[in-house]
Amino acid sequence: MKRFFAILLALVVLGTLITACQNSPAVENPEPAQQRQIRVLLPEHPYANLLMSLLHEFEEETGISVVVEQSNESALTQKLTEEFTEGDSFADVFMTRPMTETLLFLKNDWMMPLSGYDFSDYSASTIEIGFRDGNAHFVPLVVEWQVLYYRKDLLEAAGLSVPTNFEELEHAAQVLNRGGVAGFAARGNGSLAVSMMSSFIYNFGGRYIENGVAAFDSPAALDAIRLYGRLLGASGPPGVVTMSWNELLPIFQAGNLAMWSDASVFYGQLVDPEVSTVPEENVGVASLPRGPVADSPFIVTAWGMSISSMTEDLDSSMEFLKWATSEEMARRAMLANIPMARDSVWNDPLVTANINSELVETMLHAAQFGDPYPVPFMTSVARARELIGEVIIESINTGGTSPRLQGLATQMVAEVNDLLRADGEYGTAR
Repeated sequence: MKRFFAILLALVVLGTLITACQNSPAVENPEPAQQRQIRVLLPEHPYANLLMSLLHEFEEETGISVVVEQSNESALTQKLTEEFTEGDSFADVFMTRPMTETLLFLKNDWMMPLSGYDFSDYSASTIEIGFRDGNAHFVPLVVEWQVLYYRKDLLEAAGLSVPTNFEELEHAAQVLNRGGVAGFAARGNGSLAVSMMSSFIYNFGGRYIENGVAAFDSPAALDAIRLYGRLLGASGPPGVVTMSWNELLPIFQAGNLAMWSDASVFYGQLVDPEVSTVPEENVGVASLPRGPVADSPFIVTAWGMSISSMTEDLDSSMEFLKWATSEEMARRAMLANIPMARDSVWNDPLVTANINSELVETMLHAAQFGDPYPVPFMTSVARARELIGEVIIESINTGGTSPRLQGLATQMVAEVNDLLRADGEYGTAR
């Protein structure tokens, strides 16, 4: 009998346990946390390359995965514009050229207002054009100014001093153009040449746009365009009319270019022994030679960084933006000879002590005398650059002697004015 009750009790307990298990909610395995991921669009630029080399630090620190797409500057503008226009952009953060893109992007609300960013380390002039409704829409990254890179050894061998004006520059280019070495080069590829052409125009007393009206067919502007054509047509490397900085840089690095005028940002690559055959002691940096009227190389916030207004992860995008534009990153860039926009790094003796003194001198000169508009400041700047580029190409192809240069320039001026009218910017002084 006792055994019967023991078995019955065991069965009751077992039944209770089974019922309890059946009535208990199922315990599901928790879903693993989804990794945050953002898409970043960058140009082919030394600072972008630096970011990419250090990207693992950001990913390890934050756990945010960054998908980077890199393309040349024109292709980047086109990609951003097309994606934003079609409304299916998946870009979260992107580097931007303020002079080229800001007006268009602000008009279309493609840039996120950066109300949560600390801009106290930047001068007002570097962020002014990105302001709307009291908010900045890009963080200044890189400042650039036009300089003259030159081979010290070649000038010395030829008995030449560093050119200080355009007459001396043209003479030196002719003398140095020998033995398979081009005497002088600057960007010749149409629209991409417009920025480098600007300093020549300003130094002759001309403008691309004056009081909201295109003016690059003026006598002063045409004199500058003819000189640019003579220099590149007579002393430039073969095919210079198709070249921008990314084709000219390796020519200098290979020792086949005596003088090259371009942006200050490329000095580090010219003296990098891993990619350049020219010893650092043979590479000089000087201010662009002055013209007959002015001494005004351009100086500009060449690149900034923005967050897309279409981002679906603002927090992660802002984390990346703050990391990529931080003082620490600016310091690393300056030590890599990339000139940054933060005021603090230019006032840090530990940083400036490691920068070529000639480069610092050219920056101080440009900061005092330079012009902040290397391209026409207008919404349709990309098309305007193409139109101006046609005039530049005509001048280079004919060595500055084309009899149709005036007529072509006047035709292109009319087309640029049409663009200004269409955008509601004609006659508007900036």
